[in-house]
Amino acid sequence: MQFHHHGYVSGDPRVQPAAGVGQDRPAELPDQVDVLIVGTGPAGMLAAAQLSQFPNVTTRIIERRPGRLAIGQADGIQARSVETFQAFGFAERIIAEAYAITEMAFWKPDVNDSSRIVRTARTPDDPAGISEFPHLIVNQARVLDYFAEFMANAPTRMTPDYGYEFQGLEVADEGEYPVTVTLLHTSGPNEGQEKIVKAKYVVGADGARSKVRQAIGCTLAGDAANHAWGVMDALAVTDFPDIRTKCAIQSGEGGSILLIPREGGHLFRMYVDLGEVDPNDKGAVRNTTIEEIIGKANEILHPYTLDVRNVAWHSVYEVGHRLTDRFDDVLPEDRGTRTPRVFITGDACHTHSAKAGQGMNVSMQDGFNIAWKLGHVLEGRSHESLLSTYSEERQVVAKNLIDFDKEWSTMMAKKPEEFASPSELEDFYVSTAEFPAGFMTQYAPSMLVGTAENQSFATGFPVGKRFKSAPVVRVADTNPVQLGHHATADGRWRIYVFADAAQPGTGSATDLLAEWFASSSESPLAATPQGADLDAWFDVKVVYQQDHHNVDIGAVPAVFKPQVGPFKLADYEKVYGTDLSADIFDLRGLDRRGAVVIVRPDQYVANVLPLTATAELGAFFAPLLPNKRLESASPASA
Repeated sequence: MQFHHHGYVSGDPRVQPAAGVGQDRPAELPDQVDVLIVGTGPAGMLAAAQLSQFPNVTTRIIERRPGRLAIGQADGIQARSVETFQAFGFAERIIAEAYAITEMAFWKPDVNDSSRIVRTARTPDDPAGISEFPHLIVNQARVLDYFAEFMANAPTRMTPDYGYEFQGLEVADEGEYPVTVTLLHTSGPNEGQEKIVKAKYVVGADGARSKVRQAIGCTLAGDAANHAWGVMDALAVTDFPDIRTKCAIQSGEGGSILLIPREGGHLFRMYVDLGEVDPNDKGAVRNTTIEEIIGKANEILHPYTLDVRNVAWHSVYEVGHRLTDRFDDVLPEDRGTRTPRVFITGDACHTHSAKAGQGMNVSMQDGFNIAWKLGHVLEGRSHESLLSTYSEERQVVAKNLIDFDKEWSTMMAKKPEEFASPSELEDFYVSTAEFPAGFMTQYAPSMLVGTAENQSFATGFPVGKRFKSAPVVRVADTNPVQLGHHATADGRWRIYVFADAAQPGTGSATDLLAEWFASSSESPLAATPQGADLDAWFDVKVVYQQDHHNVDIGAVPAVFKPQVGPFKLADYEKVYGTDLSADIFDLRGLDRRGAVVIVRPDQYVANVLPLTATAELGAFFAPLLPNKRLESASPASA
């Protein structure tokens, strides 16, 4: 964490100085906003947290409830989400309070007595080491609390506006605030009264029954599996030995349980198979009582017993897989003719079962994707055409998720005798680990993602996939760090320069690239606003092949040590050496001639280029940036 560059900070350094709209933020929801987010679920709160880092953007997030969520339905936090939490500054704290999944146990009928279940396998949760972060279980409400804290500490001092329910909207063809939103006060002295808010953009994060989705004419299309599950968060006394281990349990009589231990050491969640549902059931299965769910769980667990002492929450749901045809308000025939003004995220545009643990995780990435793009457009960093990429990128991800979830939920509902082999379920779990962990997303080439033409220069950073961190050593203070952990959710692009083998200051390809960054009108840094720090929009870092003892910090080009803050202090935390015990060049398949890896604000690799490809680097950013102003980007020597 960096602070003091604007003067001495004596309090909590996580509390950023108020700036822009945060300096005189009105307590009441204003009549005009830049972005109105509807719903304080995971997608909405992450989007609000990201936009809270844009001081000149007026963002408000509304919620029909009168206050914070007390207990959430979602609980699975995949490693990709923990990487995201790291960018928002609370990964370590949430890991400390969460339950970490390291193994999954598989229970099946005893071959000698099918009325009894026995443990048949244990599999590691992340056998390939796809992330340095663990797979966590923690209540959704706590995740929202952390995002709320981040927002409140941000320059905009954002807090949710509770007690407002979305009623409808209209989008005009022109005007500075073209979206007219009708809200209803649901609590407080104005309960029952309407309020009109004008917005430039609206983000619907209001769940599976989304009124925002309805307002823009989108419908969820798909199918139901006609299979019901009872789910409960419970405290119980039991002789089942794996009650604190994630388990897939299949009984001989049919029926299965997915057991998920919860945070705190005592609570657990069970998804209990209630069997096939008659298509003409008309929702009657949802009246299944908690006593019936517990009874079914005991049948499946035989010979073990479950004495439930307390139920924190329970529900009954039927598996459904549905997806909207678009994630914004632009009809297919109007694509390219106008800018989207209304967007939907999370369950508003994709629904599926809860057993793959993907709902909250994918929804948060929806929010991350649209939020930084809105911030860039509204602050003048990018053209509004950037917003069309949201639906294009995220709909494909949702489709892939639903396809995976169909397969997983179908397998979980199978009877033991229906499997092709005794180990089919655990084999599937291990072989597909990268997908549910959140790392199979790969955005296609677009204005934001280059082609794989130069992928050979950095094979471990696939273009379009998330930037996978690796160990390095900071040269100035000799600290071993994870390279990706220094990238915060501040809306900036990251440009990682992996140096050639030469020493800094010797006229190497790395030195020449640094000179181009600092002086060329084609450099993306030339777009930096006048008066802003050189790294205000682009965080440029360098990783040398030498270890930290053999990098002369004084010879490192000034563009990698930009002067920041009102006192023009040198930032020494962008210069790294190789950790010889875990060489990043070997770990990530980096060409020893050097490479440039461009990473988007939402942590996805946008392009890979050789050090000499300055024309291609400039051309990649040119469509994304306003007119460059060289006079504002002069990096005085550090």
